[in-house]
Amino acid sequence: MVNTKVNLSGIILDNPVIPASGTFGFGYEFAELYDINCLGTFSFKGTTKDPRFGNPCPRIAECDSGMINAVGLQNPGVEKVIENELPKLKACFNKPVMANVSGFSVEDYAYTVEKLDSQEQIGWFEVNVSCPNVHGGGMSFGTSPEAAAEVTAACRKVTDKPLYIKLSPNVTNIVDIAKACEAAGADGISMINTMLGMRIDLKTKKPVIANKMGGFSGPAIKPVALRMVYQVYEAVKVPIIGMGGISTAEDVIEMMLAGATAVQVGAANLVDPFASKTIIENLPKVMEKYNIDDLSQIIGGAH
Repeated sequence: MVNTKVNLSGIILDNPVIPASGTFGFGYEFAELYDINCLGTFSFKGTTKDPRFGNPCPRIAECDSGMINAVGLQNPGVEKVIENELPKLKACFNKPVMANVSGFSVEDYAYTVEKLDSQEQIGWFEVNVSCPNVHGGGMSFGTSPEAAAEVTAACRKVTDKPLYIKLSPNVTNIVDIAKACEAAGADGISMINTMLGMRIDLKTKKPVIANKMGGFSGPAIKPVALRMVYQVYEAVKVPIIGMGGISTAEDVIEMMLAGATAVQVGAANLVDPFASKTIIENLPKVMEKYNIDDLSQIIGGAH
């Protein structure tokens, strides 16, 4: 009998599979399709201090081996998330959930984390300093070690819960940013967010997405994600949640060998709403195929 459990900053997950923020709503939407308690946990929709309608449409574009999105952090704002979304989630999910938080100033981030901190359902915070689809926020905090550290330190002051900082691949040296976040009090690193990409419509000769550019995700970015997780694992002592192009149980194991303690599934959920469930169901037989008895024993095994 194989063991799929992993320890993510003191909280035991039944398995390392976590649907990524922005691809799984607030969970209850997917609970209409299957029992989402089979998940390790999930990261709920990116939440900001104030409500956001997001970017103008069109904001999704398909491409080879992936997709581009520029949704722009559409969400009802932290007050409504607490009032409306979390109670609906509680009715269908009995495990700690990961709260994904974004902002447009350091104060915004700290405010939202502090508001959510009292919610017993929340086990971890995932602070997004890497969204490429908003102006004046998100990725602008994740492209320099100093700015990422400032957000980390501000959030650290308002919560004792595990704090993971979600990093952007759209940088020269992700290792320096990860180390700065660790030094500022991060309990872990989530990586990578989407890469910046675009499509052009040959008929209109204009960008497909109204925002012109958006976040590129899907299988095509997995080699980049693996490389960055591998590099950061060698530079920090905190755990890593790895993501980027994960769509199979084999992908999960590969990402864990690179250094991830847990693995997020993003774009695959938008292609197949049962993707995360299928990966979890396939994990034991893939572990047996590769003579793996305990997933927690392979973290960083490629080093």
